[in-house]
Amino acid sequence: MRNDIAEILRLINSKDIDRRQFLKILSAAGILTTAGVSSTYAASNAKGKIVIVGGGAAGISMAARLKRWLNNPDITLIDPADRQYYQPGFTLIASGVYQPDDVWKKQEDCMPSDIKWIKDSVVAIDPDHNKVTTKLSGVISYDFMVLCPGIQINWEGVEGITQKTLGEGNANCIYDFEGAQKTWKALRKFSETGGKGVYTDTYTKHKCGGAPKKICLLTEHYTRKHGTRQNVQLSYYTHSKELYDIPYYTPRLLEIYNERNIPINYNVWVKGVDTQAKKVYMERHEQVGDETVITPFVEDYDFLHFVPPMSAPDFVREAGLGWTEGKLASGAWVMVDKGTLVHKTYPNIVSLGDVAGIPTSKTSAAVRKQVPIAAKNLISLMEGKEPKEIYDGYAACPIVTDYGHVLLCEFNYEKKEEISFPFSLLDMSHEQWAAWILKVYLLKPMFFYGMLNGIA
Repeated sequence: MRNDIAEILRLINSKDIDRRQFLKILSAAGILTTAGVSSTYAASNAKGKIVIVGGGAAGISMAARLKRWLNNPDITLIDPADRQYYQPGFTLIASGVYQPDDVWKKQEDCMPSDIKWIKDSVVAIDPDHNKVTTKLSGVISYDFMVLCPGIQINWEGVEGITQKTLGEGNANCIYDFEGAQKTWKALRKFSETGGKGVYTDTYTKHKCGGAPKKICLLTEHYTRKHGTRQNVQLSYYTHSKELYDIPYYTPRLLEIYNERNIPINYNVWVKGVDTQAKKVYMERHEQVGDETVITPFVEDYDFLHFVPPMSAPDFVREAGLGWTEGKLASGAWVMVDKGTLVHKTYPNIVSLGDVAGIPTSKTSAAVRKQVPIAAKNLISLMEGKEPKEIYDGYAACPIVTDYGHVLLCEFNYEKKEEISFPFSLLDMSHEQWAAWILKVYLLKPMFFYGMLNGIA
């Protein structure tokens, strides 16, 4: 059995494989349904100029779906990137499982044919007049817009840190391609020299909320594998009042941290880092009656992994497309209906992916579920009909607990587990080897050969 799986994985991850071969292998392995390949959808004669803002996972997947589901598509996609990154792979670069070149392809090779790609940056949106302004290409009009520019990482939100200085003073962050590579180098050195490792998350919504937990647990296991665990002290700091908020998975995750002697510090916000002195400045926020008591404190570190605050891009906020009240307002996350993904003020705009202001995790697994719903609802709007497809908030966060196991957290808006077949046959409240196979070997080719092509 394991030999068969090994051969399938070798073929899937061959650098010479193409999309057709990938799907053929999945079919032969009997796991095509696991990839979530969509059902047949009758093409529509709806017309209208569609502008897609953003060429990440959501934007390219939407372009591919709409191209297949419209008989006469008029699609313009605006994005400046040269590369398409499989961002969930950054954690695996930072832990030495992947090589840097494993996680990206040329953007031109991922872009659907027969759509117009404007390789430029959006600087402004005028939703009242259906216009998008770009940095170099001027003003572009639209009839319908798909708003999915991704997330803005606000590096300046941590005093003493910039994107360019990642790695200096052993302050690391895996939410950046270069930063992930620097983290891997620093992790190995930290295992050799020992000392105090500090791991933090951030006080805003952020993509892949499990990532800081993963790199913490992988560091711990790496030191055990290399016989140096006794030389390192690890601590985890979260802005939240709990480590994880999905009840089905939280007990086991807490057990893992306890078993590995990694103390968890709650209600902590990171304010700044002195990379020369190797000190991280934090605040503990505690609720006393109606008052929030803020207590500053400082921690020394030898290895630091931090997460900067994140938000929607500035042009989304400036266009008035974000929430103006509630928990999602501070990040200007796009004000969409959480079910239909249609903007609440501008019904010719749908938004999905990391920028969408919806109460679920910002993961590629969530995007994969959102795309067909957003595409069908957009076509309904183009046809003059009410959008009827409803997204239930499904997201998945594969929390890598060690080199060989993953706690695969799948859930919905209700924070209830929503376990996909065949994992429903296993006890997914605990870490599983099968989930490691999915995370390390299957999800990346599914992303490049399935999701970006609008078929998974």
